[in-house]
Amino acid sequence: MFDKRNRIVLSSILIVAALAFLGLMFMPILGALQAGSRTAQPGSSPAASPTAQQEELEAQAKGYTLVLQREPENQTALKGLLEVRIRQGKIEDAIEPLEKLAQLNPEETEYTVLLAQAKQQVGDREGAARAYRDILSRQPGDMNALQGLVGLLIQQQRPEAAIGLLQDTLRTASEQNQVKPGSVNVTSVQLLLGQVYAEQNRDDEAIAVYDEAIRNDGQDFRPVLAKALVLQSDGREADAQPLFETAAALAPAQYKDQINQLASGQQPTPDAGAAEGAASEDAADPTETIPTPAGAAESSSPSRVTGSP
Repeated sequence: MFDKRNRIVLSSILIVAALAFLGLMFMPILGALQAGSRTAQPGSSPAASPTAQQEELEAQAKGYTLVLQREPENQTALKGLLEVRIRQGKIEDAIEPLEKLAQLNPEETEYTVLLAQAKQQVGDREGAARAYRDILSRQPGDMNALQGLVGLLIQQQRPEAAIGLLQDTLRTASEQNQVKPGSVNVTSVQLLLGQVYAEQNRDDEAIAVYDEAIRNDGQDFRPVLAKALVLQSDGREADAQPLFETAAALAPAQYKDQINQLASGQQPTPDAGAAEGAASEDAADPTETIPTPAGAAESSSPSRVTGSP
């Protein structure tokens, strides 16, 4: 049985069970790209020593740098240099090509999100916040930027600022959606707000947000499932179980096993098909998924950012 002391577990489960099904790109993308550095490079020998691989990467970086000296806006070279720097683990050196790519592609917000993550990783929290807010000033409903900024505010021990950001987004959602239909996914924002409340032990407020989401769309299983998890965390199994059953009945077939696992108190087993299916529903970026909390760093596709296969 869950209790108030299991907030870390609850938070992880909420991420995988409620928010994973959004098909959102969760943070950080940098982890996914760094993970790629542990794989063999195209054209390099799998048997090459780590030193030889690093020398090859540095040679590639020099080649891209020479191209950029002649053609500062060559995006192929910028993406190549970005990938090499991340594979080298040189996140600080990745910031310059990222800044240029973000400037050249203002509508492709994944570059600015990645820039924010890079700045956050090297300790520039103010720079990271500016990058996230730059996206939100143009696209208030961008869930990648919202998730990133909320996570940054929580990291800074500023939960009220995170809550205020999400509440403001919900208050202006109707107006934003009139200007550009579908630009703010209200249920997705409510799920994120409910998660923040739950992590702060403010269960009544979390449940109220989930109840409102359920009233707005009774066919969406995600707020039903999230509410069930909060009740379960409070030890209110009798109240939670009917909600788990409702969530399983509403959910697409690929999620039902995971919901049943959650109902029995188990960590859900990642399902690649479920994650792939989630990406096609109401995702901010249909190429990005998050199968598990620990695998958040594995959720994004490096090819979307760097252009590599």
